[in-house]
Order: sequence, then C-alpha cells, then structure tokens
Amino acid sequence: MATKAFQRVYTKISQITKATCTLKATGVGADELAVVDGRLAQVVKIARDEVTLQVFEGTGGIPTDAEVVFTGKAPTLKVGDQLAGRFFDAYGHPIDGGPDPEGKEVEIGGPSVNPVRRKQPSELIATGIAGIDLNNTLVSGQKIPFFADPDQPFNQVMAMVALRARADKIVLGGMGMTNDDYLYFKNVFSNAGALDRIVSFVNTTEDPAVERLLVPDMALTAAEYFAVEKNEKVLVLLTDMTSYADSLAIVSNRMDQIPSKDSMPGSLYSDLAKIYEKAAQFPSGGSITIIAVTTLSGGDITHAVPDNTGYITEGQLFLRRDSDIGKVVVDPFRSLSRLKQLVAGKKTRRDHPQLMNAAVRLYADAANAKTKLENGFDLTDYDNRALAFAKDYADKLLAIDVNLDTTEMLDVTWALLAKYFKPEEVNIKKELVDEYWTK
Repeated sequence: MATKAFQRVYTKISQITKATCTLKATGVGADELAVVDGRLAQVVKIARDEVTLQVFEGTGGIPTDAEVVFTGKAPTLKVGDQLAGRFFDAYGHPIDGGPDPEGKEVEIGGPSVNPVRRKQPSELIATGIAGIDLNNTLVSGQKIPFFADPDQPFNQVMAMVALRARADKIVLGGMGMTNDDYLYFKNVFSNAGALDRIVSFVNTTEDPAVERLLVPDMALTAAEYFAVEKNEKVLVLLTDMTSYADSLAIVSNRMDQIPSKDSMPGSLYSDLAKIYEKAAQFPSGGSITIIAVTTLSGGDITHAVPDNTGYITEGQLFLRRDSDIGKVVVDPFRSLSRLKQLVAGKKTRRDHPQLMNAAVRLYADAANAKTKLENGFDLTDYDNRALAFAKDYADKLLAIDVNLDTTEMLDVTWALLAKYFKPEEVNIKKELVDEYWTK
C-alpha cells in the first residue's frame, strides 16, 4: 500500500504482543485502520497518546522500527444496489471475480437503532421449514439462533432458509467457513437463480481468524442499507457465531486480558449484543431479522457462547438428529420463538395456535410412551397410536427437508391427527374441529 501525502507515518513501536503493537501517536480515532509493516491493523485502545493496534495477520516478524501508517478512517463498506448477488471478503472486497461495487461509503459497526425508532414486530417471516413455521414462527425484526452440534448440517439449513424465506434481501455472513461450505453456498444460490437478492460476506478457514470479527458488521451495514434506505425486509444469516466468539477469545488472550468463563473475554455479552440488537422492525416498513448459528461443543448449552446468546435473543431453534426417522429435525421441546404469538393465528390461519399446541402435546405423550417402553412397561392402545403419530409428525413436519407453506403445514397436521386420534382426544376447540377435521 503506497503512502499518500499528509498520512501520518510512525516508526517507533514501544510494545509488541502476539496480536498487537503499541506506539505513541496523536489525532487517531477509535477503530481506525492502519498498516503496520505492510499488514492491516485496527485501533483497539487509546490511552492519552498511547495507541494499541490489533494486527489482523499477527505480529510475527514485525520490528520495533517498522513503518506504521494510519489511514484516517475505520473499516467501511460501499453500500448500494450493486451489492446484490455478490460475494465479498471480511473487508468488503469482491471475491467472486466481479468489479468493486460503486456506492456510498459507510463506516461499519455503527450503533444499533434507537428503540424509539423501532416498531413492534408484526410481519410473518415464512421459511418453508415446517419445524420453524409451524411451531416456532419467526417475526420480522426478530433475533434468533440455531443451536446445533458441529456435525449437523446447519449450513444446509441456512441455505434452505435463504432460498425459501419470503424476504426481499438475504445477507449471509460466513465466519470460519471451509472452502467446501463457501462453494456449497455459491453453487446453491447460483443454481437456484436466487443470487440477485443475496449478498454474501465470507471469511474462510484459510483467512486470518481475527478477520472474522469484521464479518457481522459488514453484513449488518449492508442489511441496514436495504432495510432503511430501500424499506425492504432483510434476513441476515450469520454462521457460525461460535467461530466469531473464538476469534474474540484469540484477540483478548493475545492482548493478555484475563479471560472469563470458558476462556471467553469478559466483554462477550456486549460483543454479541452489539450484533444481535441490530435486528429491528422500522416504521417505514423495512426490517432486519437475524438468524445465527451457534455451534455447541459436545452439546453443552451452558457454555458461555450459547448461554450469553440466550439472554440476548428472542428464543432459539434447536437442531437434533431423530434416531426414529434418521433425519435432522427442529426439536419442538427445546426450540422456542418468543414472538410467535404476534403472528400465529393473526398472519396465519386462525387454527394455527391451537393446532400447534395440540400436536406438540401429543408428541410429548409419545415421548412418555417411549420412556414406558424402554422401562419395560406395557403400552396402551393410546400409547401405540401416539408413538406412530410422533414418527409421522417428525418425518412429515419436523424434519428440516420438509418444504411447505403455512397453510399446507396446518392441513398436514390435521390429517395426521385424524389418522391416529379421535376428535375428543386432541383437546382442540369444537368449532375448529368441526371446520378443519379431515373428513
């Protein structure tokens, strides 16, 4: 990078750690970018005239008399309609062979929207995945994570949501993706002819881990352009937030900060909240909805990352492999959308809330029957019917490969109830049974 006239250049570094270097400098802003010995860095701390820079590629081999050039600005993204259909790296540079997009240059990582400018979420976000739309309906402006084990196909689920969701724009933020995952997303989007409404920011495992910290801010800056300037419904998909948190831990450890729970930095809650709180429904009609993957280590939901996430988000979607049908399902017992009552039965058919509750209750009866079976107790006729229903319910509605609209999901649920139970066994209002029970 060539030094431009009037740029501030320094050549006296006072301290170097594994990830940072410190020097005396003036007129430097928070989050400002700099180049240290040819490597990109960012201001992470200013104490009077002492400035600490985080070097993205690490500080190995940097001498104390290395040239430090401040760029005078924080990381930015050029926002505009040309972002649609493109793939970018963590700095907003194209990685798809296309030209640099034109547009208005905006600093990333700005503050989240003032609550006074937000509107109560009230629009349905349909994903086509029945385990979500039927039992855990999503609302525009919501923030919700997928909790999944690392070996589960969460990226395939994300791709499915991207293709099926009724949103004007999808923004994908990939952190620590394998090249296979990156190519998978690229091929799926291209083959489906959906590229024109998808913007992707990707950091792969081959890129420096610290660069992952820029990806959510890049994705949300693009989302804010389409939601605020264009009044569009934007769905932001972030995968994987555990990878993001691991990068936070790497930086804080290299800066010799004392770690908190599970080796995570003490600022983890604030770091995650800063991202998730960008979700909002705007009075003008635009909205930002965030669905993020949080991979679990050994299924541990008490780990600092999912634990903190649960305090910030409005529910969670829990993926698990169902041994009875051999498919990954959205677990109805451990999943929860705290905002579903804002749209279920209001933006969907009126039988939705009652039907959803009845089906999950019968699924719970099947779980009790399974426990009886495993403990050697005799099963009643009702138990056997509940077990058969649960298998069908998991296969035809909970499995992540099911693609139905909300009306079809309700019709399939009624058909399953009628197949295995009598109307008086399902505890649904008589007027709804009279109208919808499969004749």
